[in-house]
Amino acid sequence: MQFGIFTVGDVTQDPATGRTPTEHERIKAMVTIAQKAEEVGMDVFATGEHHNPPFVPSSPTTMLGWIAARTERIVLSTATTLITTNDPVKIAEDYAMLQHLADGRVDLMLGRGNTGPVYPWFGKDIRQGIDLAIENYALLHKLWREDVVDWEGRFRTPLQSFTSTPRPLDGVPPFVWHGSIRSPEIAEQAAYYGDGFFANNIFWPRKHFQKLIGLYRRRYAHYGHGTPEQAVVGVGGHVFMRPRSQDAVREFRPYFDRSPQMGGGPSLEQYMDETPLTVGSPQQVIDKTLTFRESFGDYQRQLFNVDGVGVPLKTVLEQLDILGEEVVPVLREEFAKNRPEHVPGAPTHTSLLAARDAEEASATAAG
Repeated sequence: MQFGIFTVGDVTQDPATGRTPTEHERIKAMVTIAQKAEEVGMDVFATGEHHNPPFVPSSPTTMLGWIAARTERIVLSTATTLITTNDPVKIAEDYAMLQHLADGRVDLMLGRGNTGPVYPWFGKDIRQGIDLAIENYALLHKLWREDVVDWEGRFRTPLQSFTSTPRPLDGVPPFVWHGSIRSPEIAEQAAYYGDGFFANNIFWPRKHFQKLIGLYRRRYAHYGHGTPEQAVVGVGGHVFMRPRSQDAVREFRPYFDRSPQMGGGPSLEQYMDETPLTVGSPQQVIDKTLTFRESFGDYQRQLFNVDGVGVPLKTVLEQLDILGEEVVPVLREEFAKNRPEHVPGAPTHTSLLAARDAEEASATAAG
């Protein structure tokens, strides 16, 4: 099972000091966080994609390419690549290029985004969001698997004898996760292609995501990719830790209360009760994270957010130390217990390449 960090790259005032970092400082901080994540033993670093203030990660491939040159092991991913407003041809080429630069340490999570004004900025209509996601991914999927593509659809100019370059590393496209917080159509899409489904359940109650993941697992089996238990699931969560839980709550509460995403609604305590947000001791994070398997079944990727809502870089790095030293080693051990042998691990370039080679060898032997 993979454990990692995801960031949305918000530029938010620190309520403790009243200071807001510059965009430059925030971008550099995200790079530092990625390097620290590898240092403490995380498996994945993922960045969001946003094109509006107060967010800075408008070009994930640029950032991940920079990080790839400064890391050796960690998988580099997105915490949303906007399949609706990006051209699928550009996605195919950008992420194949990144895949080569990172020697295969790349996958991506596709999503529709949660900011309505973005659509017209890129010449799209939010009312066509689901249709855009379905058509654009069908083309992206084809571009990575066929050397010469002819295509005609509703939302872009036709392609005639088109080859996207570079071709995927070793002929194996990056693994794709389909991220969703509300849309059963996206769970269906992930299941249809046999891709991963990522439930970024930061803001919504657990029962909502149980339904989405359950749908994805059933439809994954329906399309013949394996049993429901073999479907590839990822889960997100938000944590803040101190050795004593009361200290964590006291320190984090101002960040929560003034957060544009979380503040102004339910209390911190209500929020923790209904969502994966965990503010407390390392043991409390361990205990709550282990309950996710009870709700969602055995899954493959757990990502934590530790750097949003104005938390300063020094504190974020402390959170990463706690995760690496006290939390993730225990979670690895506990999640491995009683994990059925038929449940796969998280896909990587190496495992996908091995599976492709084994399938080709089997076909050759059968022929």
